[in-house]
Amino acid sequence: MRIVLIVFILGIYPSFAQQIDYNTKKGFVANGYDVVSYFNNEAVKGNKKFKATFDNVDYKFVSQDNLNAFKANPEKYVPQYGGYCAYAIAVNAKKVSINPKTFEIRDGKLYLFYNSWGTNTLNLWLKEDVKGLQEKADKNWEDLITME
Repeated sequence: MRIVLIVFILGIYPSFAQQIDYNTKKGFVANGYDVVSYFNNEAVKGNKKFKATFDNVDYKFVSQDNLNAFKANPEKYVPQYGGYCAYAIAVNAKKVSINPKTFEIRDGKLYLFYNSWGTNTLNLWLKEDVKGLQEKADKNWEDLITME
């Protein structure tokens, strides 16, 4: 009986574990910036006073209202590709950290980008075929998360 119980528990445990690798630089998704604020076209650093955990990773928010909005529909606000640079996922299939002030909301989804040392990947993303890059990034991301 114990063996059956152990096998059952081990079988269901992975379904409770985090499913993807999130970019949690500084301990939070989006480097601690408020993912709800992005949907108001603002990149604003969150406050530890307004914190939530979703899919075993932490998020910070600027206000109780934003925290409540996130809790009501977290999937809406979670950044694409685990919060890694969308352009790097598309072009190189690499997980690259982001500059949390460099973002785009497209088709109701949050995309974050690398922007440092004279390279703004959001600008590259917008100059190239965005829809094609999205398709490549989606495929590459699926490949990356299945390899983990």
